[in-house]
Amino acid sequence: MCKNTNSNSYNITRRSAREQAFILLFEMSFSDSEFSLEQIKENAMDSRDVVFCEYAVKVAQGFDKNKTEIDEIISTHLKKGWKISRISRVSLAVLRLAIYEMKYEEKIPHGVSINEAVELSKKFSIDESGFVNGILGAVSRDLEKS
Repeated sequence: MCKNTNSNSYNITRRSAREQAFILLFEMSFSDSEFSLEQIKENAMDSRDVVFCEYAVKVAQGFDKNKTEIDEIISTHLKKGWKISRISRVSLAVLRLAIYEMKYEEKIPHGVSINEAVELSKKFSIDESGFVNGILGAVSRDLEKS
């Protein structure tokens, strides 16, 4: 269970927390450093009455801090000739979330991160779950080697 970031505490499932993290990462992909994470969070809270849980914010902050490394991991696992800019924003946000978890959240098994990413991809994209699964499987194998 994940706690809400405001003083009116309530618990949500880890799956819902991941979905919130996905939403933050997706919205961050449009800002290109124009807005800070805090501004993106506030805009979402104001316009859609969303309150993000601690885990979602932690993931977004962790990605923001490690964006270059995470995007490099994605880039190195793309087919020859592909660039990260070719990936849909939905799939990119899902990949960033899962790779952040696999690399920095030691208590979460890679298989769980991959499964949850595939489910997010099925929910928010048009048949890109196979692509997401393939990239994350390769990333997981490489991370386990190192």
